[in-house]
Amino acid sequence: MEICLKRFFLAGLTASVVTLAAGAEAPFALRVVDAATGRGVPLVELKGVSGQIHLTDSHGYVAIDDPTLLRQRVFFHLRSHGYEYPAGAFGYRGEAIDLRPGGEITLRIKRLNVAERLYRITGAGIYRDSVKLVRPVPIARPLLNAQVCGQDTVQTVVVGDTVHWFWGDTNRLAHPLGQFNTSGAFSKLPRAGGLPPDRGVDLEYFVGGDGFSRPMFKRENGVLIWVHGAFGLEDPGGKLRVLAHYSRRKSLTEELSAGLAVLNDRTDLFEHVLDCPNPHLPAPRGQAFRYRDEGREYVAFATPFPLVRVRADWTVAMDPRQWESFTPLVEGTVWQEGAAPRLERGADGRVRWAWKRYTGVVDRGAVQTMLESGELEARDNWLHTVDAADGRAVRLHAGSVKWNEYRRRWILIAHEIGGGPSFLGEVWYAEGHRPEGPFRRAVRIVTHDNYSFYNVAQHDFFDEDGGRTIYFEGTYTAAFAKAAVPTPWYDYNQIMYRLDLGDPRLQGAFID
Repeated sequence: MEICLKRFFLAGLTASVVTLAAGAEAPFALRVVDAATGRGVPLVELKGVSGQIHLTDSHGYVAIDDPTLLRQRVFFHLRSHGYEYPAGAFGYRGEAIDLRPGGEITLRIKRLNVAERLYRITGAGIYRDSVKLVRPVPIARPLLNAQVCGQDTVQTVVVGDTVHWFWGDTNRLAHPLGQFNTSGAFSKLPRAGGLPPDRGVDLEYFVGGDGFSRPMFKRENGVLIWVHGAFGLEDPGGKLRVLAHYSRRKSLTEELSAGLAVLNDRTDLFEHVLDCPNPHLPAPRGQAFRYRDEGREYVAFATPFPLVRVRADWTVAMDPRQWESFTPLVEGTVWQEGAAPRLERGADGRVRWAWKRYTGVVDRGAVQTMLESGELEARDNWLHTVDAADGRAVRLHAGSVKWNEYRRRWILIAHEIGGGPSFLGEVWYAEGHRPEGPFRRAVRIVTHDNYSFYNVAQHDFFDEDGGRTIYFEGTYTAAFAKAAVPTPWYDYNQIMYRLDLGDPRLQGAFID
């Protein structure tokens, strides 16, 4: 009798679920657009009075299908990093909306950022609400690609018409532990059939037998393998190869070994070619770029200032003694905390910063130590940057440097450390006459409210309008932000921005 009752109950429950599913009402389409451009804004939070939260997808859409909310008038508070919704009665920044099944509304939000947020590049559910609403989407895999739901810090190298993309730690849906031996993918440039950069990037991942993004190095369980300073260089046979500095790590702070690796074209795996055992000597880090200096071509590496370079010659690059640092040290020496630095000075007594072979790298932290000890004067701080608005010192942490044809200047885009309102989420624009700078004045172009957006990288291969329109991305994450609540879908992923260099708000950073 008991079994029969259970079967009756389960059958009734199943029938009820089927009935509810069959009678499900069409979702309400709510879209948030940039008031200046009319483009959908990703990462806008809509919070109801009952505490429920919705987030716009990369088209700016939210599909509201909650039966509790449909057919009700619901007030949503709207907020987003670097954007502001107009204040209404009692100062609330939001809107009361009648959520009719199948209905639609568009809300306009003011952009405070100079740069415009475009879309999420990596992760799950990039266009989940647009798909629910049966709206067209630009990328081939709008919901899930290679089972990736999170990726940290991008490196790119262009080979012919193909962009190679590499990331550090990669999260997946199937388990809290993801893949930590570097991930990779490729895409086509717009000129070769790839998407225009304002629409998106169609990534083709290197995947394993399980369909998940596979390691780009031979797998080492329990070891982190990160790549830095990825760049292209012609081998002795004239073929452009992809190289990168790699760091094998036990943890965020403990390095096991480091070296230079080359991507094997047959296996699509990185292979060791050179040891880089001394962290004080020049090695590729940060974001790479090519340039010519006094008739020779170099590959330089921005961290965010270009402090390391090497001749664009395979034989030279394979000789650690030929790598150069832009440094104030006497050639052939290194800087170590606690030891008196040997600074090179000119006839006028001023410290001389210059490119020197096999000489220690002096980064912003080393400069700060020497300033505090009195070994370096403020006037000799090549790495000093200030806010063009108020003269406050800006501690730039990581970024990229690229030549810009529109401005006819070298432009630096980098995130700040220790800024506000976010510790690692403020992004700045600056200019220099030479790739190594100096980059004296900067304008903030992106801000975050207690959230990180780090390791930003400009993609000059996406430049448009003669360089007036540029694109850059960074890692959006709650890491290193005090008590930040991770944003669903978006956390630990890459977000693309667009910047118009004709925007008058950048003028404070322009140089003659």
